[in-house]
Amino acid sequence: MHKLVNFYPYEYNDVRAALEKDIINIKIYSSNKLVGIGRVVGDGRIVFFLKDIIVHPEFQNKGVGTLLVMNLLNQIKKIGCDHAYIGLMSTSGTESFYERFGFIKRPNGTFGSGMVMFVEK
Repeated sequence: MHKLVNFYPYEYNDVRAALEKDIINIKIYSSNKLVGIGRVVGDGRIVFFLKDIIVHPEFQNKGVGTLLVMNLLNQIKKIGCDHAYIGLMSTSGTESFYERFGFIKRPNGTFGSGMVMFVEK
């Protein structure tokens, strides 16, 4: 799925090890075809991050992404404490999609910019 949307193609063993530590992992199929994936990482109580929300290009703008995010958020609400932090790093141009669920763009008057760093070996 990563290759279909031009995400970095991690090695299989790295992906497998990462998925084993997910808090939540959802896959959506249509006629036995994988059309959407989404996962949540974090501490399982206070901090949650939506990660790898990917919809097959043929199924984009058909409600699959909405179904993924709604299911992930509902599961987080069941296990997260009051005022748990839910974050994500959206790809360019998808911010308005996530705003529909209540996510807030950064930077703003309260929060600074999100930041990332990549390990290079």
